[in-house]
Amino acid sequence: MCIHQLNLLAASSNSLPLGALLGKQHPIEARHFSSICDIMEKAMVNGDTCIIHCILVVFQVVFRFFNPQSEQNRESVRRAGLLLWQLLMAPVDQIGAEIQREVCLAISSGLNILYQGEAELNKLLKLVLTEGERNSGLSQLRDVILTNLAEQLQKNRFGSEEDDHYRLNDELLHCILKTVVRESCLLITKCQTVARDDFQKLLSTVPVVSPSLRYLMAVQNHLLSNTILIRPDDSDDSDNSLQGETMKVQELQSSILSLATKILVGCDEVLETLQQVTTALINSDIADRETRLKGLEQITKATMLGHLLPVLLTSLMHPNLQTLTLADALMPQLVQLVLYTSQTALLLKTQSPLFTEESLPAGGSLGQGAKTCTADDKILDEREEPGFLTGLKIPAPWAAGKTVETVHPVRDNYKFKETVHIPGARCLYLRFDSRCSSQYDYDKVMTLPLVIYAGPNTNSRKVAEYGGNTLGYGSRSVLGTGWPKDLVKVEGDTVTFSFEMRSGREHNTPDKAMWGFSCTVRAQESSEDVSGGLPFLADLALGLSVLACSMLRILYNGPEVTKEEEACHDLLCSKLLQRCQWQVEANGAISPALTPSPSPLPLTIEEDREFTYPADVLIPPPGLMPGTYFDLPRIRLPPGIMSRLREVSGRARPQFRPSIK
Repeated sequence: MCIHQLNLLAASSNSLPLGALLGKQHPIEARHFSSICDIMEKAMVNGDTCIIHCILVVFQVVFRFFNPQSEQNRESVRRAGLLLWQLLMAPVDQIGAEIQREVCLAISSGLNILYQGEAELNKLLKLVLTEGERNSGLSQLRDVILTNLAEQLQKNRFGSEEDDHYRLNDELLHCILKTVVRESCLLITKCQTVARDDFQKLLSTVPVVSPSLRYLMAVQNHLLSNTILIRPDDSDDSDNSLQGETMKVQELQSSILSLATKILVGCDEVLETLQQVTTALINSDIADRETRLKGLEQITKATMLGHLLPVLLTSLMHPNLQTLTLADALMPQLVQLVLYTSQTALLLKTQSPLFTEESLPAGGSLGQGAKTCTADDKILDEREEPGFLTGLKIPAPWAAGKTVETVHPVRDNYKFKETVHIPGARCLYLRFDSRCSSQYDYDKVMTLPLVIYAGPNTNSRKVAEYGGNTLGYGSRSVLGTGWPKDLVKVEGDTVTFSFEMRSGREHNTPDKAMWGFSCTVRAQESSEDVSGGLPFLADLALGLSVLACSMLRILYNGPEVTKEEEACHDLLCSKLLQRCQWQVEANGAISPALTPSPSPLPLTIEEDREFTYPADVLIPPPGLMPGTYFDLPRIRLPPGIMSRLREVSGRARPQFRPSIK
């Protein structure tokens, strides 16, 4: 294909897409590829930007069909890579931003051809990730590569052949995370440093996701979605299939733990910056302080706190991720994040700095003119600080109400039934849409289409019946009560709607006469008091607190009880095992200790004497009724007696699993 035609296709938005012609191309020969490189080299020497742009488009097509297996082909690929890299590192004012972008697209499309092998590819990615901020070409190449990897990663399921290629190793992922943290901190800091007009422009551009953050979102969603939605093969119910799925879940959990730890540590740094900026804005005297404080929450949503953390917190509440390993590893970071988010949310809510130890002079001493602490101040300091949720309305999931409605318009012989249940509600309030309308049912004179029941089914108490229209269509013999204009109160927390139109639609009946019904069910009389939602930071702090409490419960409950422990429950509860002292053998097994602990009973027994217990040991406690059972003290037999008992009985010393400890 002519390079000018390719250039025309790339430049024209109304032409056929370039991909429509790719399937017609054949693998290019090495001599042709070498000729393309010659044209590019000559154009770079002459500074012909038009030819350079054409060849860059050609490279994007050729890399998709080029097979660099022969020595001649590898030499051409090496030459093309050098030419592209020379253009990439050239100043933007020399080659132009458009050509620099095409260079990045060409390198990204031929990434696997130009950099064969995992080592070369990782070396390139590490270079663009670490040096991207210092060079505009490397920065743009980094963004193009990460955007492409993010798109490909979203299409693949965990464990696919290309998964390892699109999901980078931990070292590169750490570099990307550092970039995201730096971008988030810089964005928050701008709320304090930029001018007033620039701040308004900043508010109009967020939340725009950077390529680095977009890639992290793709990796996180890729791992979390596959962990939560993982399903065994329906066609294979063998033990091997179940074992394979279990191993896959464990591998996913390990990857999630590594990623979640990095994300929480990064969020910790961003929250620290957010708290510093919030405190600085509160203490400042700039004219638009209130505007900046309100916009600070919107800016925060554009950072990793808004794009990564909420999804991670929600997913970690799934049963597949509620494990002891995750709870033990993530608990320190969660506690720190709860403190940061709650403190910052309280700062934004009260718009006043908290009393901290840093407010005192260095050394803890008060200088001349400093205010001394009085008894009233001490009482004020000791008084409990109101929480960040004080005065905020926490919306319930059903606060906005639930809408129940039929299709519009209603079909002939249409049936509809739905139950609404709002836990904890003393009564429910029903508000019907003003457009509610149905044809009068002339087949069943005594029945209206909609019947409402105060309960979970149609056997519950009937509340009311509604139906008909004000347009005069249908039978005139049944007018009923029509459709209510005021609220309908239903006692209890459950209501059932049963709608049925048995008669066919009359001729010339308009759609508005057969619109059906729509009803909103709420637990309060009006929706005016319904909060539009919590502030972002308060919502984030509340979510972190819930997750931390869930993880604490897992740590408190400890490891799950195994099937073996359930089978041996009665044995484990026996007083004999509870009274034994255990020691660890050389092979790791647990066995009764040979050296008893101090006891009121004698530790040795002379074989030629009859052993007798001390008189005070076997005396029943005072006030005990005759014939009443009481526990004897712990009786410890000497090692010699135990050895002889084992020899006589022929029983070896029992061996127990370590978990019994």
